[in-house]
Amino acid sequence: MNFNFGLYPVITEEFCNGRDMIFVLEEIIKGGAKIIQLRQKKTNKKKVYQLALKYRKITKQNNVILIINDHVDIALAVEADGVHLGQDDLPCDVARKLAPNLIIGVSTHNEEEIQRAERDGASYINIGPIFATSTKELGINPLGLEYLKNAKTNLPFSVMGGIKKNNIPTLLECNVKNIAMVTEITMAENIQEKVRELVLAINSGVKN
Repeated sequence: MNFNFGLYPVITEEFCNGRDMIFVLEEIIKGGAKIIQLRQKKTNKKKVYQLALKYRKITKQNNVILIINDHVDIALAVEADGVHLGQDDLPCDVARKLAPNLIIGVSTHNEEEIQRAERDGASYINIGPIFATSTKELGINPLGLEYLKNAKTNLPFSVMGGIKKNNIPTLLECNVKNIAMVTEITMAENIQEKVRELVLAINSGVKN
């Protein structure tokens, strides 16, 4: 699977600085992002579904890949492109049986989880958290750059966790091609301008 999108924005309402989530999505798309993840951890399922329907309509109109965090059923119901699963969500192999055609991403925090994701049919993995982050309550320490340099996987991967614009050159040196970011984007004063800067910083340094 060709999973080289560069910037991978993740949108969560509590980190949108009080702004409407549709506005945030539209600004991110105007900035040039080609993929987004809708990640609502503290919202009931019905509201996530209703929001996902709106996100699907807008992303489809703009030819942007939509990934739904956690919910395989919602991803299927709104005809999203994929789902992203954490270690406490539905197992990847089960999700793959239910949704053979979905992009399935899996969050990983160690080598064992990477190997399991590979065996279970993941389309891509996320490696993280790379740096300290307040957007996830994982109870684990940041993995750091040394772990990232030594991590081995046959799958496309993204990285996440406390990443800011100034970290991008170092991450690119570790052969990273997909960088997932939350607050650096959604808390920015000018989201569209920030996304444009990040897309340029990543794409200018990526070696194909």
